[in-house]
Formats: sequence, structure tokens, C-alpha cells
Amino acid sequence: MAQQRALRIGITIGIRSETEGMWVNGIKQNALYLAKLFQHSPLGHSVAIVNTTSVALTGVLPWDTARFPVRQFEDVKDALDVLIELGGQISEEQTRYLKARGTKLVSYCCGPEYVQMMEAMIFNRRLADTVFINQQYDAVWAIPQVMETTASFLGTLRRVPVCEVPFVWDPMCLNMRTRDLPFEGEYRPREIATPDVADRTKKRLTVMEPNIDVLKFCLYPLLIAEQAFRSDRDAIAHLHVTNAKHLARHSPEFIGIAQYLDIVKAGKASFVGRYETPQFLSEHTDIVISHQWGLALNYFYFDACWNGFALVHNAQLCREIGYYYEGNDVEAGARQLVHAIRRHDDDWQSYRAKQRKAIVRFLATNLELIARYDELLEGLFATDQRE
Repeated sequence: MAQQRALRIGITIGIRSETEGMWVNGIKQNALYLAKLFQHSPLGHSVAIVNTTSVALTGVLPWDTARFPVRQFEDVKDALDVLIELGGQISEEQTRYLKARGTKLVSYCCGPEYVQMMEAMIFNRRLADTVFINQQYDAVWAIPQVMETTASFLGTLRRVPVCEVPFVWDPMCLNMRTRDLPFEGEYRPREIATPDVADRTKKRLTVMEPNIDVLKFCLYPLLIAEQAFRSDRDAIAHLHVTNAKHLARHSPEFIGIAQYLDIVKAGKASFVGRYETPQFLSEHTDIVISHQWGLALNYFYFDACWNGFALVHNAQLCREIGYYYEGNDVEAGARQLVHAIRRHDDDWQSYRAKQRKAIVRFLATNLELIARYDELLEGLFATDQRE
């Protein structure tokens, strides 16, 4: 293997607006967490976030740009040992330039690209006017939750074996967003948080799936809430389903199913628009219900659990957090939800501590993760050492 050394690393993002927020999607958070991990390497890597769009960098981005500097591609193209293409794609011409000067190029897959492309083809969802398949990567890295659906798709088209790499998270973005919220966004039982509310023992349920594809959709969580409501109507104050206003207004199939649910007929369910996770949890939530199908790790789970919110979920790659149920078992999910409704507040502080301990293995500051990524970086230069 090549000798380990400090590297100059770029991580791409695609900024679409000069004032773009971090909660539009998880891509920018992903870039920041990975940058933080590299910064904590004992090898002393230098890291820059590399913007691949023409949007001007005005210095008003919602993170510490002194700690996580953002540069345009043209400004850093001659000063990189490694470019990790994560949230913004470079062109064929830019690829040739980097390869000619010996920069290692890594494709970092953190999304279900096969599913997204398949849905684009079947449902005429335009992803791009033209498709550029870069076949000049030195490595393709993919996080665990997308390996099953997407690894073979990527490996075949990009002509490079796909390597599974650790999922990385950090509470930095969460803390940044919650610092001005009550209790800094952490969960509190309602008798502590709102002592003047008469029905404070009733629980407010929230479903926050994106509802943009089949992988994370709100229907199973809605059915779980329905089953729990049938077993104990007086225990539930309200159910909010975010990212679902368009479904409740314009989808005959969704409306047709929802109208048969007791929780809907009782006026205890609302289908609302898009909200930022930390604020909605802080203001409207006691318990979160989630369901995934092929995305068994997600920042949302950690955002909720780190701050002590009860999470009823079926994500098997982090089954040690929250209240786990298997697969598509709505009845099991409802049992976990009822358990959380009745017992979560009995030991809510210990629950939060347990969640944070379980999440440690995913943190950007975890020494084992840092060492693994240093090994991956080292491997990029192993061929050069042998030649």
C-alpha cells in the first residue's frame, strides 16, 4: 500500500441559490459531515467544499465557511490530490483535466440512483436533459443503504467495482438549527414543555417521509397510526403527515384510502406541506413514525433520536435506535407505537442518552470511521506505488 500522508481533498456540491439552506435535502449535510471526518484525521488532510455550478459564492451560506471553505472548481482544480464527487457532477472536460494532472477522482454515491433513474424512465420524471456517465473514476464508493439497489447499476455503467463505505453523520447541522428553539430542540414530555395544556398526556404523532418515491412513503406509517388509534383513541392528540398536502388534494387513490381511516374520520389527522425537521419536531411532535423500503439508514432517524424523540421505524441497519419493527409489519409497528405512547416518558432522559450512545459509531469524529476512510484514501494511490 502507498504511504499514508496528508492530502488535499475536495468534495463537490451543486449550489443552486446564493442563499441556499442546508435542509433542502441531505446532500450538503453529507458533504459537511464527510469534510469534518477528513479534518479529524491524524494525517492532517486539508478539505474544501467544491461548487460545480456557476452560482456566485457570496459568503452567506448557512455554515461556517472558515471551517468548511467553499471554492469554485476553477479555483481549486490545480490544488487537489483527490476530488470526491458527491453532490455536484463535474464534466467530461473537467474530468480529463484532473486525470491529466494526476488527481484521483472518486464517485461517492449517497442516493438510490438506480431507483431514481428507473422511476424517471417509467414515470417520465425528467432528471436531466442529457445523461453523462463518467467512466474515468478511480473508485466508486457507496454508503450501505444504497448498495442493494444501486451498486451493480453503478459498477456496470462506471466500469469500476463499487466499494461499500461507512455512513457518516454528525449533530453539527442539527445543533446549528436548534440552538434558538425551546430546550434547544430536545424532546421534553408535555407536562414539562407545556404545563398549561389540558390534554398534555395525549401524544402528537408525526410522519415526515419525503413522499417522492416508493422508498420512503407515508402510507405505512399512516396505517400504523390508524392501528394504534383503533386500540386507544384517547391516547393520540393528533397526527401530522408532512410533505403530503399534494396527495390529500390531488391524488384520488390517496384520498380514497385515507377516507376509510378512523383517525381521519375523527378529524385527528392533517396532511400538510414541507417543513424543516428540527423545528417541526420541536413544535408539533412527541413521537415520529417512519417506514423505509431500501433506505435503511437516513439522517432523519438520527436527527430525531439524537434529540430524544421516540422514533417508531423499520430501518434494520440502525435497529438499535428508537422503537424498531420488522419489515412491513403494520401490526408490529402499531404495538411499538402504543408502547412508546404509554411508556416513553417514563424514562425519556435515559432514552436520549441511549440513542446518542448507539449513534456514536456513525459520527464524523469516530476514530474507527476516520481510520477506515484513511485506508480508502490510501488505496487510491496504491497502484501508483506499484508502477
